[in-house]
Amino acid sequence: MTLIYFIFVLGITILVHEFGHFIFAKRAGIYVYEFSIGMGPRLFKWKRKNDETEYSIRLLPIGGYVSMAGEDSEDKKIPKDKQLCNKSWKDRFLTISAGVLFNFILAIILLFIVGLVAGVPKNDTVIKSIDETFPISETEIKPNDKIIKINNTKINSYEDLSLELALNEGKTIKVTVLSNKKEVEAKFKPLLVEIDGEKAYKYGFTLVNESEKGVLPAIGYAFTKTGRLVKQMAKIIKYLLLGKLKLNNLSGPVGIFKIVDSAAAAGFINIIYLIAYLCINVGFVNFIPIPAFDGGRLLFLIIEKIKGSRVNPKVENTIHFIGFIFLMLLMVVITYNDILRLFK
Repeated sequence: MTLIYFIFVLGITILVHEFGHFIFAKRAGIYVYEFSIGMGPRLFKWKRKNDETEYSIRLLPIGGYVSMAGEDSEDKKIPKDKQLCNKSWKDRFLTISAGVLFNFILAIILLFIVGLVAGVPKNDTVIKSIDETFPISETEIKPNDKIIKINNTKINSYEDLSLELALNEGKTIKVTVLSNKKEVEAKFKPLLVEIDGEKAYKYGFTLVNESEKGVLPAIGYAFTKTGRLVKQMAKIIKYLLLGKLKLNNLSGPVGIFKIVDSAAAAGFINIIYLIAYLCINVGFVNFIPIPAFDGGRLLFLIIEKIKGSRVNPKVENTIHFIGFIFLMLLMVVITYNDILRLFK
C-alpha cells in the first residue's frame, strides 16, 4: 500500500504541474509532441482523435514533462505559428508559469479539505505540558508559556518552531518564552528516545492543540497555511545558502517514500496534506530563478522584456543544459543520502 500511496502522491503532484503547462500550451495554440507522467522507459502511450499529442505513462514516478515545439529551437516540420518560441511574450510567460500556478491552486484546495475534515489548528506555540523526566522541567519554563524565540530566532508559528528544532536536532537550545507578559530565557538539551522502534530527539514539551471546524476557518487555513509553508521553504533556501542547513538534510524520492509510509499509517487525510505540502514545495522550487527550472526560463523572459529583445537561444539553451546537469548531480547526492538514512 505504501508503494501505491507513493505513486499516487507523486503522480498527482507531477500531473497537476505538467497539466498546467499543457493546458496553457494548448490554449496558446502550441504544438505539443508529448505529455508524459513519469520518466524513463515508456509503459503506455495513446493518442486522442484529432489531437497531435502523444500521452505517455513512464516507469519512474519521479517527474514528468510536456514536450512542446519550439521549446529549445525551431522545428522546421511544424508551422512557425504553432511553436513556443514564436508565440507572444504573454503566451510564453503564461505557459511556463502555469505549472507553478496549478500546483499552488491544488495545494489551496487540498488544504481547504484538510481544514474542513480535520479541523483548523490555532497554530499557537503555547506550551501545554512538560515531561518531568526531561531537562526542560528543571528550568523556569512552565505550561501556558508561549515560545517566542529559539536561539534568538523569532518564532511566530508552529512551522517556525518545527524548522528551528529540526535545524538544532540533538543540540542544547536557548528558548525564550512569554510568561505572564514577561520574557523568560532557558537553556536545555533534548533526550534521545525510542518511539515505535525509531529513535528521535525530544525536548520534553507538548503544545496546545486546539482546533475549530467550519467552512470559513477552512478557507482561511488554506491560504494562511500556504503562506506559512512558502515562508518556511524560503527560510530553508536561505539556510542552505548560509550553510546552516546541509544537503543531507534534504530528501528526494527515496526519502519521500519513507514520509509517505508514515503519513499513510496516520490516516488518509495525512496523505491529502502531504500532497498539498509537496505541491507547494514543487511550485516554490520551480519558481526559483535557477537554470532548467521554470523560474530560470521566466528569468530569461523578464530579461527579454527589460532589454527589448530576446536572449540568444543558443546561450539560453546552454545555460539551461548546464543547470540540468547540476540538477541531476544534486538528485544523485540527495538520493544517496536518502538511501544511507534507510540503513541507519
